[in-house]
Amino acid sequence: MEALIQLGVFVTLLLCGYFFGRHAERKHYKSIFQREDELRHVVVTAERMPEPELMRHRFNLVSGSVVISVDYFKVVSAGLRSLVGGRLSSYESLLDRARREALLRMQAEAEAQGAEMVINTKFETSRVSGNAGQGLGSMEVLAYGTALIPPSVAG
Repeated sequence: MEALIQLGVFVTLLLCGYFFGRHAERKHYKSIFQREDELRHVVVTAERMPEPELMRHRFNLVSGSVVISVDYFKVVSAGLRSLVGGRLSSYESLLDRARREALLRMQAEAEAQGAEMVINTKFETSRVSGNAGQGLGSMEVLAYGTALIPPSVAG
């Protein structure tokens, strides 16, 4: 009887993780798509040096950071997938959302400073959760780059 209760709790947590996690992920993607459209005018590139005509711009470091956690369903599904091998698509969507969110936050900071472009964009990723033996937990993604601010913008 006790094993049946434990199984029921496990299935309940798994289903809650699946449905609430999917809802939160869809809502976050909707917000990301909207903000990406709004910030499209702030060009982001990985090029290290600006074009010669942009050398008169002011340069400033900008960054965006996000900490995102894994829901219970993603932990269980990734654990099951690791038994047979293959892509961990549940973690891939988590990383995609985190990178895009960090990039958007960096673009918003650049826009607030009057920048028209961010060059030399880089990403850093790290686990910030203390439960290293129990799966991924939470992770941070940091996006940073050099904002090019036109000379006409007062600083």
